Amino acid sequence: MSLRDRKILTFDVVGTLIDFEAGVTNYFRPIVARAGLTVDDATILTSFAKAEDKQHHTTPRLPFTNMLPDIYRSMATELGLPTSDTDVAGLRLSMEFWPAFPDSIAALKVLRKHFRLVALTNADNWALAHFSRTLEEPFDDKVTAEDVEVCKPDPQVFAYARGRNSARGYRLNDYLHVAQSQFHDIGVAKRLGYQVCWIERRHGQEGFGGSPAVSEVTRPHYHFTTLAQLAEALESGK
Repeated sequence: MSLRDRKILTFDVVGTLIDFEAGVTNYFRPIVARAGLTVDDATILTSFAKAEDKQHHTTPRLPFTNMLPDIYRSMATELGLPTSDTDVAGLRLSMEFWPAFPDSIAALKVLRKHFRLVALTNADNWALAHFSRTLEEPFDDKVTAEDVEVCKPDPQVFAYARGRNSARGYRLNDYLHVAQSQFHDIGVAKRLGYQVCWIERRHGQEGFGGSPAVSEVTRPHYHFTTLAQLAEALESGK
């Protein structure tokens, strides 16, 4: 099947459309400097990924947004960072300012001409409202971990989205799930029978960055390094 045979695209938001690694490192750099420490961006992101993985297992029903204070505390313990109430709470509040990837807005406008676009995010409704504004409101429907009361990679998130959109007649074969994270999205979506498109935002970089690592990389049906490449593939009729 070609891309044009799909009718509905579900999107991971944080890491695929929103550059959360830039958001995280932008938040931590001044804290690290103020503490008089030497910690590079790669170490910040690796620490974040480990703390998030731990928190997913500890509080799997919490939206990612609400995990961030505990993620900060875990990172502070590992890296020797300050733990004032302002520093701890600030990581969550910084989500409002996390930037979109440079290609996200334009590519989403192209894709929306051809597909129904659905956000499928581990963030809560507050954070997704900010992300949607940053992305210039591209979504026809939005599903958050706050709605579902559990986070990806739990299959319930995908089932919830399908249930919402089944009333419009969409079937499994109509979907393409688009995501960066092998841990949160690509592996589970493919196991559930979705066509999957991996946007490998960290192409050419070592490791998994700020996302939890996986023991085996799932081979996607479509593989691009930017969202713009997906839009271009669609426009070219692939």
